Amino acid sequence: MNRRRSSPSRRSAAPTGKGSGKLRIIGGEFRRRQLAVPDSPGLRPTPDRVRETLFNWLAFELAGCRVLDLFAGTGALGFEALSRGAAHAHFVEANPAVARAIDTNLATLGATGQVTVRDASGFLSGAAAPFDIVFLDPPFRQGLAAPACELLENRGWLADEARVYVETEAELVPKVPTNWSLYREVRAGDSHGRLYRRIASPPGDAC
Repeated sequence: MNRRRSSPSRRSAAPTGKGSGKLRIIGGEFRRRQLAVPDSPGLRPTPDRVRETLFNWLAFELAGCRVLDLFAGTGALGFEALSRGAAHAHFVEANPAVARAIDTNLATLGATGQVTVRDASGFLSGAAAPFDIVFLDPPFRQGLAAPACELLENRGWLADEARVYVETEAELVPKVPTNWSLYREVRAGDSHGRLYRRIASPPGDAC
């Protein structure tokens, strides 16, 4: 089992409490398991309805895949992927206390994953290893989605036919690489989720 954490590149504000809520896994091996989540400003789990829709789309693509959960927060998407057959999930979260909660929940589930305590931009600027599925759910209205999409594509983080889920504020249409094809989308309240299919292209040919 691999539950490593890298050293944080910067310190974020600590959560205000030790565990104010629960994250419920909605499908797969860990279905109905509840995991403690910290009380942290801006922590915004993907709603259950959106998660259910997203993982119905990915139902036949998760088995044995490598998953990257950027701006991981509660880790809801990465945990759901592990529950439904992903071989490995890498969680990237800048807040050390929130990252520790993900690490604790990996141990609770006995799941295979890795936690990196770093901001997404810094992580994506480092040495890359390709992932089959990427979940990208940055804080809203901070202009973080488009740069992360560009780094994913141009720095070798994506398998040839990777799937990338991008969740943004409802009013934003994110700028994504030209070789990403929109497959499905879902809207719930203030969020809009889009699942893209990547078509392999020469480096530097997108964005």
